[in-house]
Amino acid sequence: MTLTICTAQLNVVVGDMAGNAQKIIAAARTAYERGARLVLTPELSICGYPAEDLLLRPAFIAACDDAVKLVARELAGLKGLHVVVGHPRGGALRGKSVQVQMRYNAASVLAEGKVIETYAKRELPNYQVFDEYRYFTKGQGTCVFQVEDVSVGLLICEDAWFEEPAQLARVAGAQVLVVPNASPFHVGKSGERIARMVERAQAVELPLIYAHLVGGQDEVIFDGGSFAVNADGTLAARAPAFREDLFYVTVHPGANSYRLAGPMVGDLGDEEELWHALVLGVRDYIGKNGFPGVLLGLSGGIDSALVLAVAVDALGADKVRSVMMPSPYTAEISWLDAAEMCKRLGVRYDEISIKPMFESFLQALEKEFAGLAQDTTEENIQARIRGVLLMALSNKFGSIVLTTGNKSEMATGYCTLYGDMAGGFAVIKDLLKTSVFRLANWRNANDPYKTGANPIPERIITRPPSAELRPDQVDQDSLPPYDILDGILSRYMENDQSIEDIVGAGYDRATVERVARLVRINEYKRRQAPIGIRVTHRGFGKDWRYPITGKFSA
Repeated sequence: MTLTICTAQLNVVVGDMAGNAQKIIAAARTAYERGARLVLTPELSICGYPAEDLLLRPAFIAACDDAVKLVARELAGLKGLHVVVGHPRGGALRGKSVQVQMRYNAASVLAEGKVIETYAKRELPNYQVFDEYRYFTKGQGTCVFQVEDVSVGLLICEDAWFEEPAQLARVAGAQVLVVPNASPFHVGKSGERIARMVERAQAVELPLIYAHLVGGQDEVIFDGGSFAVNADGTLAARAPAFREDLFYVTVHPGANSYRLAGPMVGDLGDEEELWHALVLGVRDYIGKNGFPGVLLGLSGGIDSALVLAVAVDALGADKVRSVMMPSPYTAEISWLDAAEMCKRLGVRYDEISIKPMFESFLQALEKEFAGLAQDTTEENIQARIRGVLLMALSNKFGSIVLTTGNKSEMATGYCTLYGDMAGGFAVIKDLLKTSVFRLANWRNANDPYKTGANPIPERIITRPPSAELRPDQVDQDSLPPYDILDGILSRYMENDQSIEDIVGAGYDRATVERVARLVRINEYKRRQAPIGIRVTHRGFGKDWRYPITGKFSA
């Protein structure tokens, strides 16, 4: 006899307990009709992940409890169905004179209208974007429950990255392991997950089903791609990435252990993963927060071109507006290329010259600046005029401004506070400039959302990058060549290598010291930047917490 298990790879909304519960109920009913008798939902599927300091509110925990009971009641009539839902569980540790409030990252097994088992996560991650020590207490127990003739051991996310929880489940009689997850995306993470789960399945000689969340939540992306691994480590099934899916795995009796089988979706390349992550991040941030659309300043350069292409793939051309704001230093080819790209994608294109406003500012400041040479002050005035214009349009029409700065610029401060940094969501904030070029070329060669082939004019990709804020300006006037800069940033910022280590790898000492100094002195800018999509293992956001005031420089 076989058992069908459905992984409900859902895109839930943080704090929408009623909506999330209804999504779980609908998925469970559909899965039951398809013959599934066990439905797995992702980690903290009732409240969404990460709920952050909402978890500190007793009313939030109470609302989660009510939603769990609702799901149990609504599915009570489906005989033989078991549903695993993730939720925070409150409790109290009572002593002689004090009562300490506890919270657990839990998952409950629902069947026939009741909660038949509740398991609390034992291993709490507290690195990178994870901050679970702040919110949860470690669980101590083990959960094994019966579905038809199969004994199922329940773990939660990080539990499966360590040996003990799985071994305890096996000792308690588990024949199959199920692992609800909310594991944020970064490039290469999907392969890492599979490798670790293969290692775990082989170590305990049990098949394993990994049930993963999908969707964007502020700066983090959950990429789906749920999968199943046999006890011998072979990949048995794999769900699509970056979209919701009801993913069915059948459990078959075998000679030494149960065998799993299901549909198999292939791997995505790095650029394809990145593109889908950015698209999902934009779509969910805009949709879940109720913005009617987006607008961005289009310069004729590669960064804004890439953001425009992502926005159209995410939202459709009708919800995207671009504004070209030429200055006295804007090259004619920038105008032409920006207009051409909007024509290719069918996006609204407007032009607002900043020349008269710039001249007004210079006239107003003429007395104050008398006798002083022009410098970055005048460049920044132009950027800030553009920021004011974009925010005015945002206020008037309700669309959110997408900023277009990349990680190389954010790292070194090659950006203007209240200028090109003004906006609500930073789409490519975690992409180094060299990655921007690779992704632009990838998008021109691929049209994954059927919004337009070859959207970025080739000249935008091949011409030297420039802010166009002074005559004949190019980025390399102010920064090292991007291949060198990004190599240093990858080592220094993303991987915490010391200046000595980077110099030892062959980089020029003066250049390394200069880049490190730029990273250090521009922390105050990054603190004022809009949030953006995290796609690497170390972004400027939740997993970068450096002091603004400090002297350490190695």
